[in-house]
Amino acid sequence: MASLSVKLPITRSDVDGYTMIKDFQTLINQNLKMLILTSPGERVMDPEFGVGVRTYLFENFDSSIYINIERDIREQVKMYLPVVSIDGVYFDGTVENIDRNVLGIQIVYSIPSIGARDLLEITI
Repeated sequence: MASLSVKLPITRSDVDGYTMIKDFQTLINQNLKMLILTSPGERVMDPEFGVGVRTYLFENFDSSIYINIERDIREQVKMYLPVVSIDGVYFDGTVENIDRNVLGIQIVYSIPSIGARDLLEITI
């Protein structure tokens, strides 16, 4: 079967040489994760690419931080992954009891063109 991309992190495979992604849902999940974790300016040829969610770890947490993160995620997905429809963005914890060292994000999304729905969980 033809492959779409190398699965990240790169690992060896006896079948293809490297572990490969062979379906669109897995590819889109990987691309969404990279979009969320990449900081703006990290890709030299496209300095606007990326949400840069790690930069929010050093902000003073209040309710506006969650709003800003969700806004950035939605804007970046609309620009760089227009095949994805964000159904919901959820955060672990609340402003009152957040663990100041960890940020958990769950993104529920759908891919209307292939009729798929998925969940991406990221803990930073």
